[in-house]
Amino acid sequence: MKIIFYGVRDVEVPIFEAVNKKFGYEMTLIPEYLTDEATAKKAAGHDVVVLRGNCFATKERLDIYKELGVKYVLTRTVGVNHIDIPYAKELGFKMAYVPFYSPNAIAELALTLAMTLLRNVTYTGNKTKDKNFIVDKQMFSREVRNCTVGVLGLGRIGMTAAKLFKGLGANVIGFDIFPKTGVEDIVTQMPMDEVLAKSDIITLHAPYIKENGKIITKEAIAKMKDNVILINTGRGELVDTDALVEGLESGKIYGAGIDTLDNEVEIFFKDFKGKTLPVPAFEKLINMYPKVIITPHVGSYTDEAALNMIETTFDNVKEYLDTGDCKNKIQ
Repeated sequence: MKIIFYGVRDVEVPIFEAVNKKFGYEMTLIPEYLTDEATAKKAAGHDVVVLRGNCFATKERLDIYKELGVKYVLTRTVGVNHIDIPYAKELGFKMAYVPFYSPNAIAELALTLAMTLLRNVTYTGNKTKDKNFIVDKQMFSREVRNCTVGVLGLGRIGMTAAKLFKGLGANVIGFDIFPKTGVEDIVTQMPMDEVLAKSDIITLHAPYIKENGKIITKEAIAKMKDNVILINTGRGELVDTDALVEGLESGKIYGAGIDTLDNEVEIFFKDFKGKTLPVPAFEKLINMYPKVIITPHVGSYTDEAALNMIETTFDNVKEYLDTGDCKNKIQ
């Protein structure tokens, strides 16, 4: 069984090799993402293709896989919107995904970004970097235990984030389209508009549902408290980037911590040092640092999360080979 893995970073290679000792698959690990015809053709001679986020399996690339004899198109991610699923099914590919991995990876980044902005760490660090040790009013901070944190999306990751903020003494409120039970000691659930209106910090952990559209819009921002901190380690498509820029420029939003952007493929995993970004809104966000902190989709870039995703992916392949089916198949 020959498997090609796209988007493998150097630090992940030892994890792949360690996990594969149990399976003995013939692996090809490449750093490139699936972005064009050339990268699609790298799958020649392989039975299984394994993607990651920002590897876009379009109709044209799936056609190439079909011509090359690929039988399985898997992703080592929770999200699957980078695959044209209806067309892949039409071509007969067997597909699977990773339903979950360490929720702490994403939740810890959300907490880190929120606390960094709340305590003005990047602003202060920038000044001391330049040997300026004068304390000014921008360094004055609220304590998180005096803040209300709103969590939008109360799945595994959202609830982990809620627990982390609760552990620091914050008042945690939240919303999910499917209300949760037995979580009252951690989070108080209420309608989304109420969460928007009451929160000093808002952290996004909801899935993106195309039919529902974006949830952070100009109208949603208008409902928020002044000087709100917005964190998005969920899905870039959840946020209207232009509305976010407007909210930051007006001062309505105190700061934003962003690990994922709508249309992030335009800039993430590329080096634009000394150049203007191809998306004007992204250029504006970058220029708002330290009010805005952008990390390039590294929420799941931890030892535990990588191990979870790789192990589950190998298990998915084995289950397909052993039974012809997989509990984590993409429906």
